[in-house]
Amino acid sequence: MVLLALMQANSAVLDVHANCVALEAAARSAAAAGSSVLVTPELFPVGYAPLRLRAELDPAVLPPLRKRLADIARRHGIGLVYSLPAVTAHGAWHITSTLVDPAGAELLTYAKVHLFGPEERAAFSPGEARPAVVDFNGIRTSMVICYDVEFPETVRAAAVGGAELLLVPTALAHGFDAVPQVLLRARALESQLTIAYANHSGVEDGCAFLGGSVIAGPDGSLLASAGTGPDLLFAEVGADAARQARHAVPYLAERRPDLYRSWEA
Repeated sequence: MVLLALMQANSAVLDVHANCVALEAAARSAAAAGSSVLVTPELFPVGYAPLRLRAELDPAVLPPLRKRLADIARRHGIGLVYSLPAVTAHGAWHITSTLVDPAGAELLTYAKVHLFGPEERAAFSPGEARPAVVDFNGIRTSMVICYDVEFPETVRAAAVGGAELLLVPTALAHGFDAVPQVLLRARALESQLTIAYANHSGVEDGCAFLGGSVIAGPDGSLLASAGTGPDLLFAEVGADAARQARHAVPYLAERRPDLYRSWEA
């Protein structure tokens, strides 16, 4: 078993220094509590404001910012999930998430596949790669971002790839309460993995965030949940919970993907 920490906080749009200070304080507290990894919200180091990021964020700040975040993980000896824009060699902007280990080494990256709303679609391009899976602290671990988790296909792809833990930076606004309260627990249950879903709180660039971050177990149980304000959630997670759930009810083993493809055709 490992102790997972999840940060829910308000980010200051384009105030990278202030956001990194807040993120480091959370990393310090999580490490002091014995956590192995801290999950932070979508685009937290730069703030969630897609159109402003595309218009005002200089891509040149991203490499040193990634180094600064890796240094935070190394300084406090804790794994860290952070989310930032990434710009390809061809000039495409993606929303990404990265998992680094306690030494600051990059283990996993992911580009958001399902963009939500007109602002995200105007500012960013969707990714196409399926969620990758790595071994992290003895747990098969994967990542998706925000809206991605609302599609059963995305989470199932991670589970079929062997994931037992899914880390999800998110930026969920008020008015979508059913996502963390109902949908996330159903996703965890149907794909039989633990889901850690880290949201913003407060208002950023006119967007009022729900908060409501959750950690849901592979049996659909609620391991931890936040209210509307800043919070630091903790839950013990391990590979055994996913394996026991999959043994009790073998959803993954008893799928019929060839049949499902014929239905779609």
